[in-house]
Amino acid sequence: MEYWFSEAHTPDVKLSIRVDRQLYSGKSEFQRIDAFESPEFGRFLVLDGYMMLTEKDEFIYHEMIVHVPMAVHPDVKRVLVIGAGDGGVIRELCRYPEIQQIDMVEIDSLVVEVCRKYLQKTACKLDDPRLSIYYEDGLKFVRSKKDAYDLIIVDSTDPFGPGEGLFTKEFYGNCCKALKEDGILVNQHESPFYDADALACQRAHRNIVRSFPISKVYQAHIPTYPSGHWLFGFASKKYHPLRNLDEERWNERGIQTKYYTTTLHKGAFYIPAYVEELLKDVEK
Repeated sequence: MEYWFSEAHTPDVKLSIRVDRQLYSGKSEFQRIDAFESPEFGRFLVLDGYMMLTEKDEFIYHEMIVHVPMAVHPDVKRVLVIGAGDGGVIRELCRYPEIQQIDMVEIDSLVVEVCRKYLQKTACKLDDPRLSIYYEDGLKFVRSKKDAYDLIIVDSTDPFGPGEGLFTKEFYGNCCKALKEDGILVNQHESPFYDADALACQRAHRNIVRSFPISKVYQAHIPTYPSGHWLFGFASKKYHPLRNLDEERWNERGIQTKYYTTTLHKGAFYIPAYVEELLKDVEK
């Protein structure tokens, strides 16, 4: 008998992946957590029935959420990561020796525990000495910070359930205060393709625009996310993601990537007409 995992992307569309075996199933105080192994995508993590990452395509998401701001900001030393319990963002950040401190705020300790055991590809740097993990609400954590970080990465779940507060105007305003004067905020921005997801994109972008003088959106193709077309938000008090991109400095590092390049970085900010239309009124 064949076993399949299915995730509904809309009431009329779903993604199905054949499963070899279920590695873990459990429930924390916040959500249900499942880990599976599949022949096509390797191991993958599911929270409350929603795909979070697969071993086969996670590199796209994690490279694009980390290397884009790192290629722009000239001197990142202190980083705050909100969410990211799978460890993929931490793995990519740890490739930069100049980063001195990484604070990771994850609301659900069981997610980290499960990923350490079953998803070592992403969780491989969770013991880095520069990393401090705080198991608490990211919304509350960031309220108490001021002028503290060079970079904030919001690797949140979707804008409902445990991640809902990480898409509000209050949250982005607090992130702005927590950043230094030249700080950068990057967040996952949902997909613009299906109607319900597009509304979430608009709401998040509206709230970020209200808090930051520079706010841009960029894109990547992630096969297992709804529609495969995924957006990220880039916001800063000082740096523009294209005008302040330092290609030579980043390329001299010699970081080996599978998706990100500085050439792709530039192209990622040239978004399709339908996404421009989606965000145009919000930016006004």
